[in-house]
Amino acid sequence: MRTVIGNALTGAGYEVETATNGSEAIEAVAAYDPDVVTMDVEMPELGGIDAVERIMATNPTLILMLSVHTEEGTEATLDALERGAVDFLHKPDGADERTVTDLTDDVVAKVDELADANVSSIALARASASAYATRSNQEAAAGRAVAGSGNDAQVGSGGGPQASPDGPAVGPRAAAGTEIGDFPPVDLEGEYAADPVVVLGASTGGPKIVERLFERLPIELDAKVLVVQHMPAGFTERFADRLDTRSEYDVREATDGESIHPGEAVIAPGDAHLEVLSNVNGRLRVRLDDGERLHGVRPAIDVTMRTAAERVDDPLCGVVLTGMGRDGADGIEAIHAAGGRTIAQDEATSPVFGIPCQAIQTGCVDDIAPAPELVAAIVDAFDTDGETDD
Repeated sequence: MRTVIGNALTGAGYEVETATNGSEAIEAVAAYDPDVVTMDVEMPELGGIDAVERIMATNPTLILMLSVHTEEGTEATLDALERGAVDFLHKPDGADERTVTDLTDDVVAKVDELADANVSSIALARASASAYATRSNQEAAAGRAVAGSGNDAQVGSGGGPQASPDGPAVGPRAAAGTEIGDFPPVDLEGEYAADPVVVLGASTGGPKIVERLFERLPIELDAKVLVVQHMPAGFTERFADRLDTRSEYDVREATDGESIHPGEAVIAPGDAHLEVLSNVNGRLRVRLDDGERLHGVRPAIDVTMRTAAERVDDPLCGVVLTGMGRDGADGIEAIHAAGGRTIAQDEATSPVFGIPCQAIQTGCVDDIAPAPELVAAIVDAFDTDGETDD
């Protein structure tokens, strides 16, 4: 697998170096300062999770995890995302029609996207990883490189395709060690709208931010929350379980036809769009749709936001977080047109500023907030005291 992925990245114009285990990967990152690391969850001597937390504590880098689609692999992948990895791809395991060629094509495409992403906003992941980090004496290196792994790790320097100048802007470089990962507690004061509905959309870099948001979202707000996080089937159920253990909200993977009550949240399943069917007496009813992909993804943020804008008559707030592409921009426009409040994560704290940037460019975003202030912005969206009215 290492050779196949390395050859694919080399053929795409990247200079690739390899490491055979997690310890060597840490050393390679310090030596080459890569644009992107691809890291297998399972490696000899030092595994992927431990390697991620050490890299993020000493040389914060965009890390793409490769994982088998098993219960253990899913949990390990989510652990790696929590500790700073920015995204993941699942390896073919014979359970479906996915092939090694599919994987290598996806790796090259993802590295192309990540190589020009907002590397500096990895300060967010660094702050998250610091809680787990095993301290080392490695010093950060300067420069550019690309890295990859398949049961080992690969690192290379320079080159690679350049991003289109017409693409979304990326964030400014944050000061080293800037701790922007802590979400302060938010207390409700004053009066707030009854039966609020929140629709959250995120992609690359989103899982950790969504987790931190749920840890701080006050149950007293009594919101109904719909989450669309771009993830493959099989991963979203475990993601929902993790959120449920970290939040006062009752969080679960959405099922077809179910109702969502105040104080509950549902996660769109991988490979199914989440649509709002109705909003009656403070309860949302949703359905799942396995129809065509939108923007190349399913679930799509736009589907959930647009149906919420059409069918929710309770107070509504749409939030777009870090990620690539333009999924969510049309949904933000729809919620804004319906009279709802709209929020986008800011550039400096977005590991990838594509989705928020595209939403902001519509002119329909009411508030732009850094990651630690997202919960406060959501709460303020339902403030009925008039303090945040334009």
